[in-house]
Amino acid sequence: MAATQRDREFEEENRRLRKRVAELEAKVEQLEELLRQRGKRNASKGPKIDYSLGGNQELLGGRKRKEPKKSPGRRTHAEKAELFGPTVNVYPEGVAPEACVFRAIQYGRRIIDGKAVLVRYNLYAPPGATSLPTPPGMRNRRSEFGSEIVVSLAYLHYWVGLSIDNACDVLRYFTQLDLSKSQADSLLNQLANDWHDDYEAIAALIALQMIVYVDETAWKVGDRSCYTWAFSSANYILYRCGVGRGQAEAREVLGKSFGGVGVSDDYAAYDNLFAEHQLCWAHFIRKAIKIALQAPDDPGYKEFLDRLYAIFCEAKRIRDDNRLTVGRAQKVAQLKQAIIDLCIFADMADEDDMPSTMRALIRLQQELVDNIDCLFVFVEKPDVQPTNNLSERNVRREAEIRKGGRTSKSEKGAKRRSIIMTVFASLRSRVETLNLETVQAEVSDWIAKGRSIFAEELEIAKGAAA
Repeated sequence: MAATQRDREFEEENRRLRKRVAELEAKVEQLEELLRQRGKRNASKGPKIDYSLGGNQELLGGRKRKEPKKSPGRRTHAEKAELFGPTVNVYPEGVAPEACVFRAIQYGRRIIDGKAVLVRYNLYAPPGATSLPTPPGMRNRRSEFGSEIVVSLAYLHYWVGLSIDNACDVLRYFTQLDLSKSQADSLLNQLANDWHDDYEAIAALIALQMIVYVDETAWKVGDRSCYTWAFSSANYILYRCGVGRGQAEAREVLGKSFGGVGVSDDYAAYDNLFAEHQLCWAHFIRKAIKIALQAPDDPGYKEFLDRLYAIFCEAKRIRDDNRLTVGRAQKVAQLKQAIIDLCIFADMADEDDMPSTMRALIRLQQELVDNIDCLFVFVEKPDVQPTNNLSERNVRREAEIRKGGRTSKSEKGAKRRSIIMTVFASLRSRVETLNLETVQAEVSDWIAKGRSIFAEELEIAKGAAA
């Protein structure tokens, strides 16, 4: 009796299920017909229907719904644990290890023995401490790349002149460091932020120097034509990229009244900028050489060149004469008179058919006489160089970068370049060899002290001035 009852229940369930299947099949046929009609109206192929379990196609659109791309984001500690190499325990400076407890983990990409590895830092601190120690060689507690990686990237991009892509390729080739362009760009921004105060300190130190060499070269920010300035002294070099060429740019660094000696070419923006102004002799001699080469058959041009160069050599001999402790002013007066005797020029307006070489010679003679007080400052002050070669060398790399079409794309990029190039160039003036070891040692010392050597020197200079 019980079996008969169960059989009747099974039969009833089967009839119900068969009815449901028939209803669903009829529904499917209606939907297929609807889609075929819509496809004909749109003159397109009817959509392919996927009845498989887990299919995610839209019934009316026929397109597979796109899953949103999952952002890789920052790796979790569990993911990093599968990749890390050595483990380093880090304790606060001056605190005994036995007085500390484990507090956190920080991972950092480092270059060890020439190869990039992921280092695990176990951070320890006393119980209840509100701050944790920064692993040595890391910018801060949130950084994921060692400072040697950041400065190597900056050196390749700015100092060597490689593009960011090529700089990443070089790092990948030599260290197996897989660094994307966006990561590299972010690291350079971080470095510029870290060195911003150092840049301002170097700018202030330049304004306090007794001798400054200044030069400028053309630059571009995007499609805008502009200039890059280089201010150089014995210990500091300051770059200002992507700015104008007017005198205001120089005064932004040197102030309204610079009390020292400025060495530059004869560009008008330098007029009345320095307490004493030494013009670059190399510019005058190069102009005389050009005139002589343009008219090789006329001995007068070569004679002028020879006499001008002889005056320059005599001025250098007097400058280098250590026995001459007094009487330099009298020697300078004699040198000035020699220039006046050399520059006996005609009135250009009276000679309409005057050759172009003669016109160029007359202009050069007028420049020498008009600027005669700026020709022999280096004789009375032997520490001053008679040429602007120092700053010319410093802007030469920028000119080569510009000629290669690798100028700044934005104002932010120009500022970033100014900061990083300034710190690198100023570091070079105080280390025997500019390399990763010397720069890394200096930067690590800055991180440990919380201030750079430039900030310390500025404080000393201000104290001495006061």
